[in-house]
Amino acid sequence: MAKIQVVFYSMYGHVYRMAEAVAEGAGAAGADVTLLRVPELVPAEALERTGAAAAQAAFAQIPLADVERLPEADAIIFGAPTRFGTMAAQMRNFLDQTGGLWAQGALIGKVGSVFTSTATQHGGQESTILGFHTTLLHHGMLIVGVPYAEARLLTLDEITGGSPYGAGTITGGQGQRLPSENELAIARFQGRHVAEIAARLVGAGVGA
Repeated sequence: MAKIQVVFYSMYGHVYRMAEAVAEGAGAAGADVTLLRVPELVPAEALERTGAAAAQAAFAQIPLADVERLPEADAIIFGAPTRFGTMAAQMRNFLDQTGGLWAQGALIGKVGSVFTSTATQHGGQESTILGFHTTLLHHGMLIVGVPYAEARLLTLDEITGGSPYGAGTITGGQGQRLPSENELAIARFQGRHVAEIAARLVGAGVGA
């Protein structure tokens, strides 16, 4: 059984909903899944003023991710919203604390995968995930995306997030749009796909 950590940052709950779907997909594939959140950096008063505090209360019970426990996983699926075409600072800060793991080669051979959110249809989902991949490659991780075997990537019936690089959701400029069923289904596929690949590698004795 592959051990998978789904490590996410979410300000208003959109990425959290996607993370739940990713975890559901991985669990359905037989993986031992742990859902973890990255610490907030925004001051409490700002979170209250913008409504983010109330939104985050819905998933405040999710345990905080611990950099030192990342090597316990066979695969890590990261989720972070986009900020100006790149990952949110909260996730960047978390990853910047993994220098010790890099020095030890502790994540070499682990499976890595990424999902995201943007406010608009062309707000940087692909650039965020591809930029995220750079960090995973520096750690020697094996990157897994969402192949076109997931036919929902090809839908033209609605505006939807998601690409071969990873699942994604479009939130709207005011965060008014929740993940669609198409987007959640792509996220479940990603979780299942990562879990199946991780399980094969574990069975073959591959990985750190």
